[in-house]
Amino acid sequence: MSGKAGINTILMILMLSIHGIGRSQYIHSGKITFERRTNLEKRYKDPRMKRMINESNKIRNEGFYLIFNDTSAIFKGIPDEKTDEMSWMTAKNSYYQNLNSRKQLTVLNLFGQSLYILDSLPQRKWKITDSKRTISGYECRKAIYQKNDSTRLYAWYTSALVPSVGPEGFCGLPGTILGLATEDGGIIYFAKKVEVFMPKNEDILIDTGKNKLFNLKELREKIEKDYGNTPWGKRMFDDLFRWL
Repeated sequence: MSGKAGINTILMILMLSIHGIGRSQYIHSGKITFERRTNLEKRYKDPRMKRMINESNKIRNEGFYLIFNDTSAIFKGIPDEKTDEMSWMTAKNSYYQNLNSRKQLTVLNLFGQSLYILDSLPQRKWKITDSKRTISGYECRKAIYQKNDSTRLYAWYTSALVPSVGPEGFCGLPGTILGLATEDGGIIYFAKKVEVFMPKNEDILIDTGKNKLFNLKELREKIEKDYGNTPWGKRMFDDLFRWL
């Protein structure tokens, strides 16, 4: 190989390598496995509930997955491997999002019954900060959502994963959310693993069957009517709509 030909070959290899790196920097589809850590002492303030919580069971760790591509995403709980007598104290809700139509289907778990909400993707005003941290090998930037006077949520997102999706149906940031937490640290989601692949269409679907579909306003009114007068109704309402 002549000197000139050798240099040209090296330059071509370098250009192809740089092109490949540039493309691999941005991920459009895959699966993220999350761990949710719930502090039951912080979640439940009622003295009757607190009597069931002690040092050995106050922290619940549960698994979830998020499968996504450029047009849709699904977030679901991973079934527990064994029966846990404390499992009723937390809920595993599911979310399907269509990013093109800007619609979201939420499946809420209420006393073992599934309630289906079909509505628009939530609109949230995020405050993006300069704070950064690394989650599952991805550099993430911190964003803050002030839901109301008493509720502030933190999210950590990465622009390396392009779709605007995240746990519990959260979206609206310039990238994928790999961490989500309540201000008091009572509930924390962190990505434990990111797998890059193109999911099949059937991997990102929820079958509603013949179940009634509510919009968010209708469901709020139904729950307030059915349970609003009970002593535990407000707490249940707050838990169900914590992320909505």
